[in-house]
Formats: sequence, structure tokens, C-alpha cells
Amino acid sequence: MARKYLEALLRARMLVLGGLALILAAGMMAVLELPVEAVPDISPKQVLVSVVAPGLATEEVEKLITFPVEASMTGIPGMTDLRSVSRGGVSVVYVQFADDTDINLDRTRVNERIQQARGSISVPGITVSMGPLATGMGEIMQFQIKGAGRSLMELNRIMNWTVVPQMRLVPGVVDVNVNGGAEETYEVALDPARLIASNLSVSEVYRAVDANNAASGGGWITHHAEQQSVVGRGLISSLADFGNIAVRANADGSIIRLRDLGHITTGARTRLGAVTRDGQGEIVIGVVMMESGASSNATLAAINRALPSIRQSLPTGVTLEPYYTRATLTGQTIATVRDNLLMGAVLVIAVLVVVMGSWQAALVIASVIPVALVCAIAGMRYFGISANLLSLGAIDFGMIVDGSLVVIEHILSRREEEPEAAFMPLVVSSVQQVMRPVGFAILVIIMVYLPILTLQGIEGHMFRPMAQTVIMALLASLAYCFICIPVIAALALARVRPKGDTWLIARLRAPYVHLTEWGEAHPQLLFGGTLAVLVLSAGLATRLGGEFIPQLDEGALAVTTTRLPSASLETVLASVTRQEQILRGFPEVKTVVSNTGTSAIPTDPMGVNETDSFILLNPPSTWKTARTQAGLVAAMDETLRRELPDALYSWSQPVQMRMDDLLSGVRTQIAVSIFGDDLATLATLGGKVVAAISNVKGAADVAAAGDGSVPLVVVDIDRAQAASRNVAAQDILDTVEAIGGHVGARPVIVGNAIISTQVRLNGRHVASAAAIAALPVRRMDGQGNVMLSQVAHVHEVDGTPRISRDGVRRRMVVQANVRGRDLASFVAEAQQRVAHDVHLPSGYTMQWDGQFRNLRSAVQRLEIVLPIALGLIFALLVVTFGAIRPALLVFINLPVAATGGIIMLTLRGMPFSISAGIGFIALFGVAILNGVVLVSEIAALRAQGMAVAQAAFAGAKARFRPVMATALVASLGFFPMAFSESAGAEVERPLASVVIGGLVTSTLLTLLVLPSLYARVIREEVQN
Repeated sequence: MARKYLEALLRARMLVLGGLALILAAGMMAVLELPVEAVPDISPKQVLVSVVAPGLATEEVEKLITFPVEASMTGIPGMTDLRSVSRGGVSVVYVQFADDTDINLDRTRVNERIQQARGSISVPGITVSMGPLATGMGEIMQFQIKGAGRSLMELNRIMNWTVVPQMRLVPGVVDVNVNGGAEETYEVALDPARLIASNLSVSEVYRAVDANNAASGGGWITHHAEQQSVVGRGLISSLADFGNIAVRANADGSIIRLRDLGHITTGARTRLGAVTRDGQGEIVIGVVMMESGASSNATLAAINRALPSIRQSLPTGVTLEPYYTRATLTGQTIATVRDNLLMGAVLVIAVLVVVMGSWQAALVIASVIPVALVCAIAGMRYFGISANLLSLGAIDFGMIVDGSLVVIEHILSRREEEPEAAFMPLVVSSVQQVMRPVGFAILVIIMVYLPILTLQGIEGHMFRPMAQTVIMALLASLAYCFICIPVIAALALARVRPKGDTWLIARLRAPYVHLTEWGEAHPQLLFGGTLAVLVLSAGLATRLGGEFIPQLDEGALAVTTTRLPSASLETVLASVTRQEQILRGFPEVKTVVSNTGTSAIPTDPMGVNETDSFILLNPPSTWKTARTQAGLVAAMDETLRRELPDALYSWSQPVQMRMDDLLSGVRTQIAVSIFGDDLATLATLGGKVVAAISNVKGAADVAAAGDGSVPLVVVDIDRAQAASRNVAAQDILDTVEAIGGHVGARPVIVGNAIISTQVRLNGRHVASAAAIAALPVRRMDGQGNVMLSQVAHVHEVDGTPRISRDGVRRRMVVQANVRGRDLASFVAEAQQRVAHDVHLPSGYTMQWDGQFRNLRSAVQRLEIVLPIALGLIFALLVVTFGAIRPALLVFINLPVAATGGIIMLTLRGMPFSISAGIGFIALFGVAILNGVVLVSEIAALRAQGMAVAQAAFAGAKARFRPVMATALVASLGFFPMAFSESAGAEVERPLASVVIGGLVTSTLLTLLVLPSLYARVIREEVQN
């Protein structure tokens, strides 16, 4: 059957080549459309629900807003987690869903529950909003709007109503998060004395503003055979119109207008944050958020095409300046992958030429590389997998060419043995002889990768695409090996006359023969040495430590600065400005942009005492302060702590910080969550955990999120006094609201901008608790006013700055980073220290989150699934060889191969990570392939009547060249990856190091130990 297939294939060789050309052409089209990212998007299916209620304290936000929203979200099908953060003026609820749900259906269900939540929220005038359809990794560009002579408020208005609407029209852009400046309002700053003189209450002013800004439709009338529409217009069109609003007409006919009660101006709505840059003061920025599922390279290209027309629509002198784009990091990492793949391909071809002794044969074997790569990329496009550091970085061309290498090597060996035989029939018979072992070996490698497909959660998001890509490339190489290689070999190698071993193989074969003879004479020493290496590597493995994935140097830093919760926004901005000036003093820094507080879309609500500073760096080749990023961070951290000791600093990188946030809800590598009900008890326990972790070697940036207190001026209504003095509770609350500013229900439309109206009390009259207590509140009968302190208890207390909840329970989060030590051993020691020092009262629980949990989850799953896969492979080997012992001999290769990987990790000072684990999986596949090749050859020699021992050593010598070739191409294919210093190489380095080190020990076992072991084991079997 196989012979007929191969003969038909050679007869239709032009058809095969034509089909190959069509496949390559179609694949190239897929290559051009492939989404490109720096790293996989690990974001879970998540919907954000936010409410902005300026002026409300944290506990009121939790009770009146967060809790009703959370309660309405419980029970949504497919929901896996429910988290929330409550801060002064902001509530954000994160609703997380299972990976197999439809995010659009999830959003529809959340929107339905939002309608229910609105009925449970007693706070008037607030809006419950659903976040944009974007992932946690969707922030792909940041840009600044500038305009000489324009205020921050003007720039904010231009950004919101000119830039953002046009940017949202760009394909792939779902929203733009605006931060900095302030939202412009038409404002009246009321004078309490004028209110008393006019006998007006704040509530009456609110109603007058809303009532005098409206329009109505009167339908239409027929006049002179024409239909005329009737429109009633009472809209405010300017600041003068706003000031002319009639609040009340007196009995004497005089009119009290809004401008008579206070100062009319364009004022700022209550600010929850600000942005500064390079120590030069405040700026206004926009953060482009990419739609979930869109391609960042395609979206950024569309934005760049749209920017010229957006710039033309701006007022004279106003400019847009992008200062951060994901394309920078993506370009650097993809360039690393490209360079590694190209260098790997060149090294593989060079090794093939040296090993095979024929450049024609080497090119025929290497022709599988572009075909397999194009087919894999086409598969990635079909399955929605982006090209990134992991999906493409794990492809080893050495493994891709293995099947074709064995086929071509066997053809040339047969040609050398039968130089006069007709070439076409020789190709057919040679391919027929190796089809089964080659197909089996490639399928075994694929089976070794299958356990990676079972990974779930964050680790699944990161590593499943990589396994899918490698499997698609291997399947393409297998199909190419059995369809195209026979045809190309028949056309390209007909005139090639092999002349025995090449120079390299001959040089390697001589010492190998001596070592084989020594091993045959001293089996005890050989086996003992192998066992000693196994024991040594087992001991080294226990000392490796562990981390989820190596940190990627992004070329940018992020430092989160936390100051006293009671600090005002102005005080914090002054300190942040000084901080930026210090950082700009480092020659490595290109620019520093700092986000303080919460932005317009509160994806990550922070207090005004918290600042995220993004530090964009110059190329590392120009660095002077330190040679490494870790050294630069240490120098910056030491300088900031010395110059500005009034703050806490936590260091990360922009993408890493977002990934950590997605993993555990905080921006650090480790998060310890303490669950309970009482805020004071949670704060005490959090302090004890901070003290315990801080004493562990390697601890950095340890702090309790939301620690400290904020001063509050609380106005508690005295209902008895209010009733006795004929004062309405709502009038008291309206007066309190006017301190921060009451935003009207009907905004003003000016040009293409929507501007809110705002009524507030003049700041001079509300500068202290005593001044607030003296504010007038009008009686319901209009007969005079009373002081606020007469109908309410005005006092100062301390409140909490932040309340986090998870699973509808309050939690205190302690966050920490690790420096100078592996993550797994640090967490193990920290958990022991915390368990010893911190005793939880009844009703309180603790949970550790972060990258180490994903490492532990992935390892636990692989510990179950990988043995099952290896067991299936073992069963296939038993069926193939027809006996258990030959299959066991092949499997002995696996622990010996692992020893080389462990030793290499130890020598290079690398901890175990999932990247290294993937390297071990790839290594096992190649090790099994080499073992199958050798044992199959020995079995073939035994079938010819050769004695067991003679067949074992003769088979090893006969298969020396293909085994060496396989090992060399597989290891050298990973060499550029293992020793690259380019951006992103940190993630690939452990994988490549494991494969290279493991192939050294695996090849030595295959060629030295396996023949001796085979001779002894199988001989004993025959004798028995």
C-alpha cells in the first residue's frame, strides 16, 4: 500500500509541487494578517461595573453603592469571581466569567442586572456604568494633548469632545480613557450670605438650574398648506445665559437671578486624579483601549492612519503627541523571535551540510522549515492565536527537520550501499522502510505536547497557544516529509553520490568507537556513573527554586508610590513633581509620566495619595548608572527613598504590572488576602502580616493596600432637632452636597461639547469643620434659617481610604515583590513565617495569590496529565516493539535527558519555571525519538540473525550519524534562543537551556549506555 502511494506520488510530482506552491501562497496571505503581540493576553473574561459619586466617603460608597451592585450580580450563569473596590467617590465591581462563556452574552446579562441594581441604590443622581469591551492588556497607546496658552480644563474638553469621538471610530478602538485636567462645568459659587438675604435654600437653586435648561416639542401645525414644526427652547447656550437664570420672582416684581447669588464661572468638577510629566507640571492624556479580540498591530496601524485627520480637526496651536505605544515592546520582542528563528535556521542548515556532506541534501531537508512555519502561522490565524514571544518562540527548527533528516539520511545510506540501483525505486523503498518509525516518532513528540493543552486559567492562556503552534508545525512537517520530501529528493538528489562519513562525523566517530568499546568492557562503571549523575541532578533539582515565568525586560519601568491617605491632591502633585525631577536626573530615562488617583474610566481605582509613574527608558546600550534593569531599579529606589522618604515605592513594569493585577488584583508578584468583617481587625492583621513578610530574605515593596486613615468631616442629622426647627432632612443633605458641588441633571450643549452645570458653595465659607457647622439651612416654612450645627452633629473622625471585597466578603490585601531570590522558595518561607507569627481569630481566613499559584496549578495539572501521556506513549512503544523491555529501554532516556536540563539550569542560575517545564517536555520528545531510532535499528539487525550484543553495538555505530545529526540540529536550533540578550529573550532562555543541556546527556545515553544496557537486558531475556 505504501509502495503504491509513493510510486503514484513520484508520477504526479509536478502536481505535488504545484500544490505546494499554492499552499505557500495562501499561507503567506495569512502571515500578513496575523495579529502580533509581545506576550499572550492572559486577561480573563471580565466585565467592569463602575459608579462615580464624588463626595461620598468610602464606607458610604461600600454600603450604598458597592453592596447593592454586588448583590444584584450574584447568580449570573458562568460567573467565577466577584471582586470590588470602594474608595471615596468611586465604586468598581469586577465580574469575572469562565473562559468558555461568550463575553457579549456575559455583558448583556450584567447590563440586565445593572437595571436591577439601580433600583437598590439610594444615592440620587449617580450613573451605573459598564466598562468598555476591552481586556486588561488592551491599553495599546498613550498620547498627550498640548496647546500653548490653553488651560488644562480647555484641553480636557477638546480631548473629550473632539479627539475621543474620532478615535472611537478607528477599527479596533473601543474607548479612550482620558486623564488629567478637569471636566469643565458651568458653575455658580454660592455666597451663603446672599442666600440668607434672598431667603433662598440651596435646594431651590438646584431646581431652578434644572428647570431653566430644557426644550420641548409641540408637534406641528398646518399653515398656508405647509407643515410647520413647533419647538419650545429654554436651553442654556452660554455662561451669560446660565447667570441669567431666574431663581425666584419677589412680590415687588424684582427678580433674583443666579448671578445675584454667587460668582458665575467655568469651574472644574470634583477631581479624582491628575497626570504630570517630567517634573513640568500637570498635563492631559488619553489612553487608547483596544477592543477585546482585536489585533494590536492592525489597530495601531489604523490609529496612525487616522491621526493626521484628527490633528487637522483640532484648534490652532493644539497638538497630539503619542509618547507610549505597545508597538515598541512588540517590535522589540518580535525582532528577538525573528532573529532567533533566522539564526536557528542558518545553524540548522550549516549543521546539516556538515553532517550530511551534501549541500543539496541539506537544502532538501531544510526546505521543510518555511513550509512548516507558514502552515503553523496559517493555523494560528485560523484559531485566533497571535504571534508573540511564546507562541513562535518555542518553535525549534531542529525538531521540525527531524523527520525529513531521517528520511534523507536513509536514502543516502541506501545509495551508498547500492550505488548502481535505480534511484526512483531506491527512493520509494527507502521512504517505505522509515515511514513507520518516522511517523511514530513525530506523533510521539506531538503526544508529549498534548498535556500543555490541558492547562487552565492564566497558565492556559499563556502556554496553550505555544503548544498549539508547535503541534501544527510538527503536523505540517510530518505531512511534508511523506508528501513532498520523496518528490524533491527524487528530483534534487539523483546525482548526489555519498562518500561515507563527513569530516565532522568521522572525527566524532573515532573517539565514540573507543568509548563504546570501553563501555562494553566496563559496564559496571558506565552504569554506576550514569546513576551517580541521576542522583546528583535529583539533589540539584531540589535547590532550583521556582517562578511562574521569567520577567520580561520591557524597556520601561513602573513605580507605584503611596503617600499618606490624608494627603491632598495638591500636596501629592507637588511631591510627584519632585519625584519626576529626580528620576529625570538619571541619564537612562527618556520621559516620566505619572498618573495620580483615578481616571475617567476607573479600570483601577486609586486614591489621590497613590501614583503610578511610567518611566520610559533609553536603549540599554546607552546606560551609565547600571548595566542591568535590576541594577537601575535598585539605584532609582535608593535615590527616591533618600530624597523623598515620606512615601512607599513598589517597582514593576507596565505590562508586568497589568499581568500581576489580572492574577491577583494587585500590582505586585504576591498578594496575601485576609477575609473578615471588621475593618479594624483586618487592618491589625494586615500589619502583622506585613511585619512577618518583611523579615523574609528577598522581600521588597511589602505594604498593606489601603492602609492608614483619611480625616472625615461627618454631618449626622439630628432628626429631633430638625423636626422641632421645621427643617427638612433633604435640605440639610442638599446643603452638604453643595460643599463639593451638585451636578445638575441637564447639561449644557455648547458646540460639539456637553458641559455639566454645577452648584457649589463658595470655598471661602467651607474651609473648616467650624465653617461648615455655621452654614445656613432654610426652614421649610421660609421663615428664616438655622445653622447646620443646630440640626446636625458636625464632627471630625478618621475613616478608611479603601475597602476591598472578594466573593462578597471584605478583604485586606498585603502586597509584596521578590528581588534577588526565586519566587517559590520565598513564598514557602513567607508562609511559614506568617503561619507562626499571625494567628487569625474565628471567622477570618487567609489566601495567598500571585504568580506562584499559577506555577503550582500548572505543575499540579502536569503531574497528573504528563504521566498519562507518557503512559500512552509507553503503550504505543510496547505495541511497536512487541515487548516491554525495549520500550523500557527507550524510556530510560527520559530521566537521563532531564539530568542535563537540570544541570544546565543550575549552571546558568535559573530557577524552574513553566518555560523550563516546556523545555523538558520538548526534550522528552526528542529523547524518545532518538531512542526509537536506535532500538528499531537494533531490532532490524537482530531480525537478520545477528546476536543480541553484536546487534546492539553494531546498531549504535550504524545509527551514529542520524542520532548525532538529530541531536545537533535540535540543540543548535535552540542556541540563539539560549544565549540571546535581546528584548524578550528572558522568557525563552530557560526553555532553550533545558533542551540543549538535556540533549547532551540524552545523546550520550543513547549512544553509550543504551547499547550496553540493551545487550545485558535483552540477553537475559533470551537466556531466561
